[in-house]
Amino acid sequence: MYLSELGLLTEAKVEEIKEELRKEIQDGLDIAYAEPNIIPNTEEEVADLFAENPNAIVEGTGSTREMRLIDAVQDGLRLSMRKHKDLIIMGQDIADYGGVFKVTEGFMDEFGKDRVRNTPICESAIVGSGLGLSIAGMKAVVEMQFADFVTCGFNQIINNLAKIHWRWGQNADVVVRMPTGAGSAAGPFHSQSNEAWFFHTPGLKVVYPSSPSEAKGLLMASIDDPNPVLFFEHKNLYRSIKEEVFETEFSIEIGKAAVKAEGSKLSIITYGFAVHWALDLLDEYEDGTIEIIDLRTLLPLDTEAIYSSIRKTGRALILHEDCLTGGIGGEIAALINENCFEVLDAPVRRLASLDTPVPFAPELEANFLPKEKLKEAIDKILGY
Repeated sequence: MYLSELGLLTEAKVEEIKEELRKEIQDGLDIAYAEPNIIPNTEEEVADLFAENPNAIVEGTGSTREMRLIDAVQDGLRLSMRKHKDLIIMGQDIADYGGVFKVTEGFMDEFGKDRVRNTPICESAIVGSGLGLSIAGMKAVVEMQFADFVTCGFNQIINNLAKIHWRWGQNADVVVRMPTGAGSAAGPFHSQSNEAWFFHTPGLKVVYPSSPSEAKGLLMASIDDPNPVLFFEHKNLYRSIKEEVFETEFSIEIGKAAVKAEGSKLSIITYGFAVHWALDLLDEYEDGTIEIIDLRTLLPLDTEAIYSSIRKTGRALILHEDCLTGGIGGEIAALINENCFEVLDAPVRRLASLDTPVPFAPELEANFLPKEKLKEAIDKILGY
């Protein structure tokens, strides 16, 4: 109206603009409608989920030093920053302060504030910025201060990171670091195990190491990978375990489980902190009784490692810290039933946390977690 009053816009000009828009739209439709009908191809549909990863797995060599899990994460992140000059890391208080868990302590001094970026308390903006960097041909590692807070970035992860390559071939070169898990009486908003939220979403990779060397190798592999990776780090493993880790760059293949103990009578399929719960009970049984499969990667899932173990032992216990209902254990149990039913000597059993929020009180939290119920579950399935 204002432009019309000034005499700059006439009715004829309005119609001319509208006609140009109609023609642009119609021309596009004509091109689309002229295309032949799509012939469905399942292999092509599945293959479109991920961008091709050109990076080879790098074996560890040379000297080692003792690292805690947090040291290994820090070392893997630092070496990746040196390797990829276009890698930006972002998160709340990660620059000067070094992050709430001090993973990025000292990074700002080495790499500068242009590459070590403090962000507002807005997880959606953090993840969205990471995707924007990927579209610009760069890499991003974004830190959720606690995995629980990822809810505020859920849309960016589920509807943008996970689907963008399938939709138009744009890779999402973003790693989302997720400090996770209970055991420190931090309550329902800082202790959740929420990996199953993402396990259901095609187009994401979900990684969950249980040891320092795996944390470093899998983190470096995740950063090398041009696809979106949710990288879970159990907070109570940060400073409670340690081992010798290669000091140089190395990577571990995403999607490959590890056998943490050999056995012939029961397979415990697990990941994260629960791996250590199972390992701690090995001395209660004869050598060679229990086989422990550490999944390490939840998506893609190493089904062949699971089936191979079950075919050897004939019994399966799926153990995870997440709540029971809707947890990853249900999917694994279904896969075992569909593919290994003929060799089973007992029903597949799941053991997980209660279907409640994580309590604050230490006594209630211990009751919430499945750790204290593990031996009873093992004895029951061995005695079936």
